[in-house]
Amino acid sequence: MRVLLVEDEPDLRDTIAAGLQEAGYAVDAVPDWPDADILIDLAPYDCLVLDRLVPSGDTLHALAERRRAGWTVPVLCLTALHTLADRVDGFRFGVDDYLPKPFAMVELVMRVNSLSRRAAGRLPVYLRHGDIELDETRREVRREGVLLSLTPKEYAVLRHLLVHEGSVTTRSSLIEHCWDEMADPVSNVVDAVMAGLRRKLGDPPVIRTVRGHGFCLAAAGGSP
Repeated sequence: MRVLLVEDEPDLRDTIAAGLQEAGYAVDAVPDWPDADILIDLAPYDCLVLDRLVPSGDTLHALAERRRAGWTVPVLCLTALHTLADRVDGFRFGVDDYLPKPFAMVELVMRVNSLSRRAAGRLPVYLRHGDIELDETRREVRREGVLLSLTPKEYAVLRHLLVHEGSVTTRSSLIEHCWDEMADPVSNVVDAVMAGLRRKLGDPPVIRTVRGHGFCLAAAGGSP
């Protein structure tokens, strides 16, 4: 899943981005709304984490313009303005959830997770394919009950494949949803992560390569 982060304070921006990446999200992080406004038209985001007060001003009015244009991506607003009136203004202008500063990183991740699932049509918390189980609440993957140690990127790729079970997932789709804007679409990043994921999933093989198209999950209990 892909998150856009707008936060003007560099240290906090880096901390939030690192926390979300550790949880398996691809993160594009920018310091101001004009930068975000450009990226919104270029990438399919699952959630926007938005600092309300940035150098260009209060972001609520810019968000409201996007909402009026039909943009529906859920927004988590981070702000030091957390009176009842402030929260009401936020919801009125198109914010979906509020998190006052200072906050705990674990809570931010859980709120982003909840909003992202809402954007994806309330995807289930548990995803299963044969003997593979993915638990979104704990960010854990098990095979035959054995906990697997996946990197955040391996987790994100497997989750994307499980969500789209029954269809072929292209490399470009994986890059769009599991990597940030710095990913090189012609590099071997997808193949490198896929090789590590396949190794950790073990036998029988779970992920099929559909030559010339992309990847898909093997039939549960069947041959690759």
